[in-house]
Amino acid sequence: MSLNQQPLVSFIILNWNQTDITCAFLESCKKLSYPNFEIIIIDQNSTVDPTPQIEAGNYPNTRVIRLEKNIGFTGGNNYGMREAKGDYYFIVNNDTEVTPNLIEMVLEPFEIDSTVGVVSPKIRFFSDPEIIQYAGFNEINLFTGRTTSVGYGEVDKGQHDKPGYTFGSHGAAMLVKKSVADKVGMFPEKFFIYYEEWDWSMRIIKAGYKIYYQPKGLIFHKESITMGKESAIKAYYHNRNRVLLMRRHGNPLQVVAFILFFIIFTIPKTTFKYASKGQWKHLHSFYRAIWWNLSHNKNSKV
Repeated sequence: MSLNQQPLVSFIILNWNQTDITCAFLESCKKLSYPNFEIIIIDQNSTVDPTPQIEAGNYPNTRVIRLEKNIGFTGGNNYGMREAKGDYYFIVNNDTEVTPNLIEMVLEPFEIDSTVGVVSPKIRFFSDPEIIQYAGFNEINLFTGRTTSVGYGEVDKGQHDKPGYTFGSHGAAMLVKKSVADKVGMFPEKFFIYYEEWDWSMRIIKAGYKIYYQPKGLIFHKESITMGKESAIKAYYHNRNRVLLMRRHGNPLQVVAFILFFIIFTIPKTTFKYASKGQWKHLHSFYRAIWWNLSHNKNSKV
C-alpha cells in the first residue's frame, strides 16, 4: 500500500511541565514502522516553553501548540483534534512509550469491521513491563459506579491475547475514527480529567459504534505522572466525575441505587481513609466533589 493510500493518523499529546517525559515518548515514535502520521503536542501553559527542546530532538512530523492556560485532559485533547488533519485521532498519554508496529495493529480492526469506532491496544506498565494494566474493560457497574480493567495486575502470559469488543477504551491510548468524533462529539470538557473516556465510550456505543480491544498492539504506560497517585486534585476530579458519570448515564433506578451506595459506603470509607492518614486536603477535595454535583446540572458546560 502506498503512502497516499494509508490513512493519516494524528497523534494528540498533552504536555504540562513534563518536557523530558514527552521527549521520551517522541523518541519511541522514531521506531514506528507506520509512515503516515503527524504528532500534535498541546502544551498546557508549562512554566518553560517546551518548543526549543522538542525541536532540538528532530522528531518526525511533530509540531507544538502552546496554550495560555491548562484546559485539562478533555479540553487539551479536544483542541488537538480540532487542529488535526488525520483520518484517525490517536489520543495517547505523553507518559507512554510505543512499540514499532502499534499503529498498523490498532488500525486493523477498522478495516475488518466498519462499526468499530475506537480501538485501544494492550497496555502494560512501563515500570513492570510484563504486568498488564489494560486488556479491555469490564462493563461499568451503574449501581456502584465502579470500573474494572481486564487483566489488571496480571503477568502477561498471553491469557488476554484474544482481540474483540469491549465496554470502554483506555484514555492512555485510544485510536478514534474522525468520522465517529464528528458524529458523536468530542470529550465532555466539564470532566477536565478522569472518567472522560468512559463518558465518551458510552456515548460512542449508544450511537451504534463498537469499542475494540486489540492485543496485537502494545504500549507501555508510566501512569499517574501528572496528577500523582494520591494527589488532592485527583481526589477531587476522580470522585466528582464518578458521580457525574452516573448522573449522565444511569437510569432513574440506577441513579437512586448509586446515591444510596455512595452515601452508605463511599462517603464513610473515604472520610475514614483520608482522616486516618491526616490527608485533610484530600478530604476537603472529596467533599468539594460532592458539593459540585449538588450545585451543578449534569448537562452544564462547566
